[in-house]
Amino acid sequence: MSRELILALNPRMQFTRIAVYRMNSAVFLKKINHKPEEIADFKCFCDQIKFRTKVIMDELKANDIAIDEIKIIIGRGGLLKPVKSGVYRVNQPMIKDLSNCEFGNDVVNLSGLLANSISEQIKGSEAFVADPVVVDELEDIARITGRPEFKKRSIFHALDQKTSARRYAQSIYKKYEELNLIIAHLGGGISIGAHQKGKVVDSNQAYDGDGPFSPIRSGSLPMGEMIQMCFSGKYSREEMMKMQTGEGGLYAYFKTHSGFEVCKMRDAGNAKAKEVLSAMAYQVAKAIGSMYPVFGTETVDAILITGGLAKDEILVKEIRSRVEKIASVTIYPGAEVLGALSEYGRLILRDEIEILNY
Repeated sequence: MSRELILALNPRMQFTRIAVYRMNSAVFLKKINHKPEEIADFKCFCDQIKFRTKVIMDELKANDIAIDEIKIIIGRGGLLKPVKSGVYRVNQPMIKDLSNCEFGNDVVNLSGLLANSISEQIKGSEAFVADPVVVDELEDIARITGRPEFKKRSIFHALDQKTSARRYAQSIYKKYEELNLIIAHLGGGISIGAHQKGKVVDSNQAYDGDGPFSPIRSGSLPMGEMIQMCFSGKYSREEMMKMQTGEGGLYAYFKTHSGFEVCKMRDAGNAKAKEVLSAMAYQVAKAIGSMYPVFGTETVDAILITGGLAKDEILVKEIRSRVEKIASVTIYPGAEVLGALSEYGRLILRDEIEILNY
């Protein structure tokens, strides 16, 4: 068996998930929680690089991981310029764009930066990102908006959605490129993608654009009222951006970034939590339904629901009941991120995938 190890990274707002794989076998899995007071003083996510790098390295050493055997360090791709699906070596242009938040400021930007920072400490290792959230396969018609000054951007959970799509295709002995799927990822953000024969030809802009609200994002808002708030003099640009992404959605109602905490409130009898979660499920179902016409005369083969919040049976049941008339619904609870990243890592080690340049 190969001695070469793969380190997969998935940093989130309040924790970092890491996994070490030796080819097909996971040898170490860890969710590293970050206390609020540990990260409170960092002004932006990029300021956390040294802190999180040290925490990860300390964790690897404390668990006797053979650090010198780590050859591939791979994370989710962040908010970058539009790219095609695949694996990218972390290079200086990518580091510059992520560090400067050139295309947006989100915790996902830490993935490539952390991979690079850790690779600098491990001799002989290389840093990569896979299927960034900005994978762009949109049809031209999907880019047009009601104002010529604005073009729709492709920002969605590309890695998780495409991994779930391939998993489903394999389960029915077909190829991803043969299927028409509507996939809803339910995480800190929520994205719904129309996958037509292997390409995501439409999706909501899940970062700071449109679609359902989520645990930390506001989704579509009444535009006129939003504009009035922008010019009220009460809020700075930074505050308005946080209102849209980071402190929107469930956070705005319950002051927690955790959707699971709100689910617990609902289960404990909190009527407001039940009402707002039902509204979120309703919006997800509407967004799934809005993707149906994208396929024209073609049949939708299945609807897939994935992501961390797909573990909540009540939430999923409410969504399923509204959309199962469109197509059969399959649930893949939990995020597929680390497993998907490890698979890309194995392809890199075997020299079975093209490494793309950013």
